[in-house]
This record gives sequence, C-alpha cells and structure tokens, in this order.
Amino acid sequence: MNKILQILVSCYFWFEFMFISAILVPLSFVIYFLTILFDKKLVLLHQYTCLWSYIVLKLNFMWRIKVIGRSYIQSKSTYVMVSNHQSGADIIVMFLLWKNFKWVAKRSLYYFPFIGWNMWLNGYIPVDRSKPSSMRKMMIEATAMLRSGTSVMIFPEGTRSKDGNLQTFKTGAFHLALETGKPILPIVIKGTSMAIRKGGFLVNKNHHIEARVLPPIPFSSIQGMDPKEVTLMVHNIMRKELEDRPVQ
Repeated sequence: MNKILQILVSCYFWFEFMFISAILVPLSFVIYFLTILFDKKLVLLHQYTCLWSYIVLKLNFMWRIKVIGRSYIQSKSTYVMVSNHQSGADIIVMFLLWKNFKWVAKRSLYYFPFIGWNMWLNGYIPVDRSKPSSMRKMMIEATAMLRSGTSVMIFPEGTRSKDGNLQTFKTGAFHLALETGKPILPIVIKGTSMAIRKGGFLVNKNHHIEARVLPPIPFSSIQGMDPKEVTLMVHNIMRKELEDRPVQ
C-alpha cells in the first residue's frame, strides 16, 4: 500500500508540475517580447520564472521548504553563486531566492517541454560537459554576464550526488570569480536528495527541504589565490555546513 501511495503522490507531483508549466509558459513568451527592448538582462522574465517555481512548490503538499540567509544577498551585488546538487528539485528550490541570475545548466535540459523553452527565453547558459568547446563557450558567456552585472549560478559538482554527500568540485566557477573580481555566494541545499532520488520518478513525501545562503566570500579574500585553493576552501565551507547543521 505504501508503494501504491508513493506512486500516486509521484503522479500528482509530476502532473501538477507539468500542468502548471504548460499554463504559465505562454506568458513567458509574452513577457519576453514585451520587455526585451528595455530589459536587456531579462530581469522581469527571471522574476516571473521565480514566481512560476513558487506556485509549483506552493501547490506541492509533500515537502516543507525553508530558505535561510536570504538577507546575505544584496540586490545590487553581482555574485558567482555556487550550490551543492542533490536532485532535480534543487533547480526549482533555488528560484525561491528571488535573486536575478543566469543558470549554467546542461544543454539537454533546454529541450525539455515548457521548462526548457523558458530557460532558452531567459538566456540561461547551456553547457555540454563532454565537449571542451562547449565548456569554453560557457566560460566566455558566464564571464560576459558577470562583467555586465548579472550573477551566475553554477553547481560546481557538475552532476547530482547519488547519496546526498558533497562531491568533488570542478574549478570553473572559481576561475570565473578570480577572473571577474566578483564575490562567491555559497548556498547549501539539504533534503532534496530524499525528496527525489537521482534518476528516479518516485517522489517521497513529508520531507523538510532547506536552502541556506552562507555569507558571501569577498573577492579581496581570494585575490591572488590559485583556483584550486579557492575551490577547496569553498568546498570545505559548504561540506562543514552540510554535515554540521541539520535541517531545521
């Protein structure tokens, strides 16, 4: 019976997710074409996408979600934003930060109905990690975004964790911070690995999910450091937060 209930709960979540997305995506196109001439950074469209995620999560009765430390985010500051990656739920949860940023996300997501179309409209940055040319293009685009005053969001693990534990970080995000002189904003997500398992369809109910924004790391504290040193430093900060502080 528990398995049957889990299947029913999962069907509800995915139906609700796709149904809401199908309803809301046409307005994404309207907002894009009405604002593109005066909103080159697509801030309004991104805020609409944050609202989209808020609605999806608000109608999801299975999870209790809390965002902590949002006050660390300064609206006029530009960050290299980095987060651990536990499941596909991380993406919609991160929109609850209500901060304007551009995602760096794997290219295959951009072909996903409704969600992927909205990602293209928002000008998020696609990457195919198996192709060095795509990685180089991503770094160029992300650098341009940061220098123009738009924050960039990256999962430095590169892929979702199988067990919720923090994986080794790739150095790309930290190269960006050093090259552009921008602060690093670490964010730790907890609980999503149990809510949706990596590669799975089934959704687990009654889970606490938390996104905790940590204090920004100013450029002055990493200036002159090797990218690998910065990568290890941020990894240690986030690992300690993930291991030491339980979900509230």
